[in-house]
Amino acid sequence: MAWWGKIIGGAFGYMLGGPLGAMLGAALGHNVDEGLARPFEGRRPGAPDARESVQTAFYTATFAVMGHICKADGRITDREINLARSVMGRMDLSPDQRETAMHLFSEGKSHDFPLDAVLAQLRHEIRNRHSLKRMFLEIQLAAAWADAHLNPAEHRLLLYVSDRLGFSRLEYQRLEAMARAEAGHRWRSRAEAPREEYSVDDAFAILNVTATATNDEVKKAYRRLMSQHHPDKLVAKGLPEEMIKLATQKTREIRAAYERIREARGF
Repeated sequence: MAWWGKIIGGAFGYMLGGPLGAMLGAALGHNVDEGLARPFEGRRPGAPDARESVQTAFYTATFAVMGHICKADGRITDREINLARSVMGRMDLSPDQRETAMHLFSEGKSHDFPLDAVLAQLRHEIRNRHSLKRMFLEIQLAAAWADAHLNPAEHRLLLYVSDRLGFSRLEYQRLEAMARAEAGHRWRSRAEAPREEYSVDDAFAILNVTATATNDEVKKAYRRLMSQHHPDKLVAKGLPEEMIKLATQKTREIRAAYERIREARGF
């Protein structure tokens, strides 16, 4: 937890510049100086190394953009706030990190939230770490689908975020199908007798393959997704350690979907 310890310990020089640094500073109650609010133009003196910069940018953008998407239809309800809290609850956040996350979530709801600037800075910090961009979009999709429903305004905004981060429409559609299947399974499990197994249709969606995929294609998809979501690999690329719980949960869901298909097909 080195990056967070430095920030919460008062080492404000470890923060980023640009809109993400300004938002995190406000969430932590710091006075944002003129230099911090300037556009991001490389690292400031005493700034963190590349990994810590990515961790800070990822954490800040995740919750601010989440708040913006939740208010995509022009309003935000107590239910949506509770759903955001439930997503945060699936992360291994400390109490002060949760409090900061909710402040960032609230900043994302503001009418003048600089979405384009936030996404530009996030992409600048993440650079070519595609697996991190994918994880960021998956978290936003999970939050939007947390109630097993996606309204049109949220859908349009998620598509916009996806486009700005450089995803193809096909890749976005696959990630959305995965989020929809996972959310549907969770809600059906609550409404019916608790069950651990996915439906076969959900399992195919989670592995991003169709029901006509061959066994070899299913195995290949499973291995690819497990590699993309491997917690250690994501943390090495800059996923905040406190969010590793999400990556671990994702690998469990992928494995469970694969085992469901294996059981159904008998291979």
